[in-house]
Amino acid sequence: MTAMTSRSAQANRYLSDSLATASPAALLVMLYDRLVLDLQRAEDAQRVGDRETAHTNLIHAQDIVRELQVGLDVTKWDGGPGLMALYTWMVQELVAANLTGDAERTAAVRVDTAEPLAEAWRQAALENLSGAPVTAAP
Repeated sequence: MTAMTSRSAQANRYLSDSLATASPAALLVMLYDRLVLDLQRAEDAQRVGDRETAHTNLIHAQDIVRELQVGLDVTKWDGGPGLMALYTWMVQELVAANLTGDAERTAAVRVDTAEPLAEAWRQAALENLSGAPVTAAP
């Protein structure tokens, strides 16, 4: 086994162990972080005309949003149906951005929706861990 293969195997093991031991809140934050990363990569690729990379990242982003939809029980929270509608809208926007190659549309989903949701879930996860509300720095 080469040193590179060994490092790759160690990284995969670390990732696997991290996912297996993460709390549901931490997994949700990881999903959102990856969603934001996928959208940034897609937007960057769209801006330089790399449709293949943009497509790959937009499809992965859609998969993440669909996974968020599947995991959302709209009966557990008054805001559930609204969040489900937002997820549905996000998928529609990402499909359209992929079909048209529209970097601005991808950026809008990232900046106006995915990033604020990611931050909100991150704050909720921190509050869940600490048991006290976490205030954002000014």
